[in-house]
Order: sequence, then structure tokens, then C-alpha cells
Amino acid sequence: MDPMDPKSAVDAPTTYLGHGTAAERWARAQLFFDAKEYATAARVLETLAGEAPEQLAPRLLLARAYYHSAQLSRAERELRAILDRWPVEDYAQLMLGRTLERLGRAAEARPYLRMAAAMAGEFPE
Repeated sequence: MDPMDPKSAVDAPTTYLGHGTAAERWARAQLFFDAKEYATAARVLETLAGEAPEQLAPRLLLARAYYHSAQLSRAERELRAILDRWPVEDYAQLMLGRTLERLGRAAEARPYLRMAAAMAGEFPE
């Protein structure tokens, strides 16, 4: 790889995404997410979530990264897995509802959106 060739930098492998400790990769994923590089954040988070499926934070951020990068089927799958494990996670309820809406499945989204609202204390009058 020629460091003076701009094309070689674009074609460089992104193997560094998976290097480092879990804490370093978590920080890297958050930086990519904050920079709105959602697809890249998702690539980092996929391994973290796989290594520690019992931890909610990486899985929820992974679902958000999928949602924001328009990987809606993956977002739906991850959110359903989160809710299987943590059914009272109100933000996952809301995100799943919004994801289903974006997928054109409004009727399927309604119960999740209602549940999220109820969990947040927002009751219809």
C-alpha cells in the first residue's frame, strides 16, 4: 500500500475495527455512532454483541446503528432478540415500533408503540 496514493487509503482493509480490548472496541463503536457512521459502528458492535450477548448496551446500540443505517430487517431481528431477553426495555419497544413503521408494517408496530408509551407513563386520555 502506497501511503501517498489516496486510492490505496480508500481500499485499505478495515481490520482495525475488531482490534483491541472490548472496552476499546466499545469506545470505537461509540465514536463511529456519534460521527453518524452507523454502518461502521454496526460492524464493530456485531462482534461485541456476539461476545457478550448478556449485555444490553452493545446490543441496543447495535440495533440503533442498524436502524439509522437503514438495515431495518437487522434492526428488527436485534430488537426482537433484546425484547426476548429484556421484555421491559421500553426503548427497545419504541425502537421496534418505529422500525416496523419504517418497514410499512404500521398495524404490527402499534402494540410496541403503545407498550413503550405506557412504560413511559404516557397514557391516552
